[in-house]
Amino acid sequence: MLRPLSLLPALMVVAATTWAGLVGPAPAQAAQAAPADPDAPLSVSIERMSPATVPERGRVTIQGRVTNDDDVAWSTINLYPFISAQPLTTRTEIAEAALTEPSAPVGDRVTTGGPYDTIDELQPGESLGYTVSVRARDLRAHVAAQGGDLTGAAGVYWFGVHALGRSADDAGDGGAPTADGRARTFLPLMGGSKRQVKTALVVPLRSAIPYDADGSLADPASWTESLAPDGDLGSVVGLGEAAGSRPLTWLVDPALTDATARLAAGNPGRSLGATVDPEATEDPDRLLADPEDPEATPSAAPETALPSPATSTAPEETQDEDADETEAPSPAETEAAAAATGWRERLATALDRSQVLALPYGDLDVSAAAEHDPTAYTRARQRSGDTLPPTEGSTAPGLGGRAFLSLDAIEMAEDDERLIGTDVMVAGLGDATPTVATIAGHRLVLASTGAASGGPGPDDPQAGVAVRQRILAEAAVRRLSRPREPLVVVLPGGWVPADPDGFFAGLDQTWLDLTTVDDIRDDRSTPVDTAELVYPRVQQRRALDAADFASATSLAQAGTTLQYLLTRNDTVGREVADQAFASLGYANRVDPGATRASNARSRAVIQESLDGVRIEGPPKVTLSSNSGRFSATLENTLDQPVTVKVRAVADEVVTISMAEEDVTLPPRSRRSVLLTASTGQQGVHNITLQVTDLAGTAVGSSDRLPIRAAQVSDVIWLIIGTGGALLLGAIGVRLVRRFRAARRTPAEPVAAEQAPAPA
Repeated sequence: MLRPLSLLPALMVVAATTWAGLVGPAPAQAAQAAPADPDAPLSVSIERMSPATVPERGRVTIQGRVTNDDDVAWSTINLYPFISAQPLTTRTEIAEAALTEPSAPVGDRVTTGGPYDTIDELQPGESLGYTVSVRARDLRAHVAAQGGDLTGAAGVYWFGVHALGRSADDAGDGGAPTADGRARTFLPLMGGSKRQVKTALVVPLRSAIPYDADGSLADPASWTESLAPDGDLGSVVGLGEAAGSRPLTWLVDPALTDATARLAAGNPGRSLGATVDPEATEDPDRLLADPEDPEATPSAAPETALPSPATSTAPEETQDEDADETEAPSPAETEAAAAATGWRERLATALDRSQVLALPYGDLDVSAAAEHDPTAYTRARQRSGDTLPPTEGSTAPGLGGRAFLSLDAIEMAEDDERLIGTDVMVAGLGDATPTVATIAGHRLVLASTGAASGGPGPDDPQAGVAVRQRILAEAAVRRLSRPREPLVVVLPGGWVPADPDGFFAGLDQTWLDLTTVDDIRDDRSTPVDTAELVYPRVQQRRALDAADFASATSLAQAGTTLQYLLTRNDTVGREVADQAFASLGYANRVDPGATRASNARSRAVIQESLDGVRIEGPPKVTLSSNSGRFSATLENTLDQPVTVKVRAVADEVVTISMAEEDVTLPPRSRRSVLLTASTGQQGVHNITLQVTDLAGTAVGSSDRLPIRAAQVSDVIWLIIGTGGALLLGAIGVRLVRRFRAARRTPAEPVAAEQAPAPA
């Protein structure tokens, strides 16, 4: 039976709506908890705040900017801090507060000792910085005057800045200044260091990975921009560097790090060149291994699997030929190579001392895979492996990090999978939502969508201070609850604070235990009935469909066939399979049609190579007995050797065999093969000759020819035999007569010599 719904489930869904739909490589803009105030003439931001909690003594300092959004000038802009009198103490109250209208009063200004900063004048569109620093004792006195207790009432307080000024329109009216802009955030008050709250920050590292038809990565210039230190992917690595020794949990798509390895190698296209010398391996049959089965193919780091002559295991003369054919990288590819190399070096440092969870290869849309092709999950999981170059450490399997996972996806997951969902998946549980739940026999870690959605606005809810203070607020109310639940926050994809060092410094609280997902996952788990699970219809509509999986399967099968065709290449199938995996990632939900079109273009290029092997038979074949031989011509128009089989498709009454089971054709060559046709039935039989790879998949062209079986009867053989006997008899008689005539002919001249002469 479902629990009665409270206000919190609705608030959680609102907070997660936009966050759940973010799948692209660009920084995610999480749902604004509260809209900006369109009527406010001044906008105020909070860029720095220290300390992050109410201190026992000293000052709380806020820095930011004031911007004139009006069409007239503003002057004498005074800035004051404000704080609420009573704290927020539950998750529901925090969620409600995050949705509060910007103009709603949430705390009174602290005027003692103010104004705390003044901006003399702001022209329309102009922006200037401010600094507000207020003593902790003044905050306590202000709260006490409002009936609160900032000394002992633990919880989360509203805190922020009000900007009050005069516009050119009311400068001479003599009235008091009005409140014209505000920025709001949360300020926790926690005492003591006991009863720490375990908190894990999950940093996603994933991106769309588009390919060109030749197997190279598309748009290397955009990769250069993204991998730069201030780019989308580069700044995420910078966040990990800023964490220092603090533990983080990384959720990484291995396809992304493999893509950067390709970029670092110059972004080569798909190569048909030799990658293995069959004479040098003890197991030539490995060329027949399934390219999508990591256990059946030689394991190699992405760098060694790339079509680079420097890493090839082929003979030197073959490497030289391939090197001559390799095109030099373009200037854009050269820049991308440098950016990728630097990014990979920084990544290895950033991942050190942190937990790394490897997503199913390509960041597979697992909910869609559970519906359309569960084997895609198995293959993608195997492909990810348990290591992540360029790091030297091992990885653990991780899945999720999005707002929702379907029940089918949960049930499909392997037992050791670290499943990361969110609290909106079980929104009906409200404040009773556990951080670690057991659903359908699988343990799930439920991250807080509220913490990831950021601050309450009206300033940018995704600003570094806004997100940090929301994380602290969510941790604080959990510390006050019974039982004390840990906190897991999946940072929005691509999100990085403007001041990473300040972000982490603010999380260094004695009552907050920054740890990893595995540490939290190992804690107690709360069983949750599957009836509580929510998977919205909008997610079902956004998910990849059967056509997307069929497109990826077709591309992967083409790559497998190409590898089975090539005599000395054992990597091209894996390369194509990797591209197919990337086409099934969450990022492709944005435009699946474009992804299918890209797969089709790559499939067409591969098909051109497969069509480079041809077979041609004779116009027709006539059998004068039960069997007979005929020849066909095989042609290889590729620049690489191929090994093929010949298969005949015919009626059951006709059997075609060939002495050679496998035929190897050198580059750019033709060769005749001898075939034997057998049949016990007279008449004309049409057969089709096909070229196949070693696995039996048809490639290249085919040829159709008729075979006439004209078996001769016994009567005809009797007639032919009788005629032959008569012919031989006639020849014998003629020879006897000739011999007799030859013996008589010499006696006639002797008799003439002995006759008497006439008188």
